[in-house]
Amino acid sequence: MNINAGQTIAIEPPFDAARLDRLMEEAGIDVLLATSKHNTQYLLGGYKFIFFAAMDAIGHSRYLPIVVYEKGAPDHSAYVGNKMEGSEHHNNPFWTPNVHAATWGTLDAAALAVEHIKKIGKSGARIGIEPGFLPSDARDFIGSHLDGARFVDATHALERLRSIKTPAELEKLRLASELITDSMLATIAVAREGTTKGEIIEHLRREETNRGLHFEYCLLTLGSSHNRARSPQAWAKGEILSIDSGGNYHGYIGDLCRMGVLGEPDAELQDLLAEVDAIQQAAFSKVKAGAPGTEMIEAAETLLKKSPSVAFTDFFCHGMGLITHEAPFLMTNHPVAYEGIDGDRPLEVGMVISVETTMLHPKRGFIKLEDTLTIKEGGYEMFGERGRGWNRGGV
Repeated sequence: MNINAGQTIAIEPPFDAARLDRLMEEAGIDVLLATSKHNTQYLLGGYKFIFFAAMDAIGHSRYLPIVVYEKGAPDHSAYVGNKMEGSEHHNNPFWTPNVHAATWGTLDAAALAVEHIKKIGKSGARIGIEPGFLPSDARDFIGSHLDGARFVDATHALERLRSIKTPAELEKLRLASELITDSMLATIAVAREGTTKGEIIEHLRREETNRGLHFEYCLLTLGSSHNRARSPQAWAKGEILSIDSGGNYHGYIGDLCRMGVLGEPDAELQDLLAEVDAIQQAAFSKVKAGAPGTEMIEAAETLLKKSPSVAFTDFFCHGMGLITHEAPFLMTNHPVAYEGIDGDRPLEVGMVISVETTMLHPKRGFIKLEDTLTIKEGGYEMFGERGRGWNRGGV
């Protein structure tokens, strides 16, 4: 069912359609079927159906949103969604000229996508899919009902499309980072001797939620332990704390790490965090539009090799935005399993990267800084830059 019957709506896509057309041409894609939550959200201009925000499963199947986009023909675009999304469209119409809000599972979503592809005359086209986000039953159905069609992996094209953030996206990422920083510093300040990891994580969750973030996770260590999972471990006087959290602001991820100490940091702790920061600063010094990502990596790793803590310290950087690891992909399998295909490519204005240095000190514990930068012409802008030193607990 096309619930746009009799309606006239704008068909100007809320993304760079010309860029997407170029990327599809390069990838050999005629028609795109985006099925991941993050890419359907992006292609719909930020929309995400709240009913399935926490879980996709319903009945015997799962929610499967689909954005259909034909290269060079945005007027042929369609959105396939759940039956309840008809009300969402009524209140805030989707940009796609065709909206099929009639599904409850994967097969009925696939059937509507096939019906639309046939309607626009692309039954035998090269169909771009997201293999990691297209259920096997839906893929089998589409493949068996489109004679002559060929599946092409569209993951790379969609990652490239999202890699350059708009000013509106950058503002959301800035706010996500600022609000996470505020939440982490507030959480460190109220944690006291005897406060458990579970209590600290729960306090952070409330701080982030009260600031308008969707809490994603908190990785926390206390004392000399390197274990970042929730536990009954309690913070003891003189011990350090590392708090690494991801929070979501209107779909965009903030991801930072800050350090705390219960008492005053001694000279060794001051020196160790200074080592971590120096490696971060070495990377920052090479960040600017036009410079390849390898320059910042080499600068950080050159200084790291000279560090007295090199045996237990690691440097890493990655792109981020709607998800925590996205283009630019700068390092290979370090630690997340993907190829660093963008390391030699020039950084571009509007890209956002996370830069992190982690020290697993055998006696003093887990010492880490993680920062978020956006690329600018002459350098970078840091989001959520406060609290990069030792933050005192129990104040």
